[in-house]
Amino acid sequence: MGKHKGERAASSAQAEDKKSRKKSYEKQLARLQVELAHLQAWVKKSGARIVVIFEGRDAAGKGGVIKRITERVSPRVFRVVALPAPTDREKTQIYMQRYIAQLPAGGEIVIFDRSWYNRAGVDRVMGFTTEKKARRFLELAPRFEAAIVESGTILLKYFLTVSEDEQERRFRQRIDDPVRQWKLSPMDLESYRKWWDYTRAYDDMIRMTDSEHAPWWIVPSDDKQRARINCISHLLESIPYERVKFDEPELGKRQKRPDDYVEDKTPRKVVPDVEW
Repeated sequence: MGKHKGERAASSAQAEDKKSRKKSYEKQLARLQVELAHLQAWVKKSGARIVVIFEGRDAAGKGGVIKRITERVSPRVFRVVALPAPTDREKTQIYMQRYIAQLPAGGEIVIFDRSWYNRAGVDRVMGFTTEKKARRFLELAPRFEAAIVESGTILLKYFLTVSEDEQERRFRQRIDDPVRQWKLSPMDLESYRKWWDYTRAYDDMIRMTDSEHAPWWIVPSDDKQRARINCISHLLESIPYERVKFDEPELGKRQKRPDDYVEDKTPRKVVPDVEW
């Protein structure tokens, strides 16, 4: 009897701790999202150009971090770029060409949900490019990024890591949950099977493209909430923005209803109210 009572007490304590942790996370996230709004105002006023690259293991939580960064700001300032596989025409272009077209103009922040580093990761591991082209890319990428930084653009690169066990847990969660199944692609399954091929490729990539002007920042993400808070905090600390005074507009007076206005009585279809 005492054993069951102890188990219930432990379970209750765990639930309370989880609830407290979630509350703390939501408080921190709300604070950071306010700062992202201030960053947005500064970017618009100053004409700054910012590029943020997110790379990492499949199921490491890149989408979750990006969602929390962008959900309270304008998509006209924070623009997310997640390019599909190249078209036949794009395959004949210089490799960087379609990425260059996505770089920000003044007053924009471009977030790459995967980037030109596809060539060093999935393309290389899956044989979508030759080993010679992959090596050449790794040699040229730091020079390309130096040109971006020298132009006055702020460039931040984040790589999210996840353990083998946690990645498998998340993949199985996607398999079992209908609202997550769309996240599981054939490439995800290959990344699971080829864990060590990807490990070697990513080690190579980070070693060869980590530079003083564009370093890689590693984000451990077995704990998704901690990864989001850490990453957004670092992003904000890495940009020398200032708070911009908000010019509060005058709403003015709403016009009066015209004396000659007659309400339209034409039947209209209204979405029914659902009980919940």
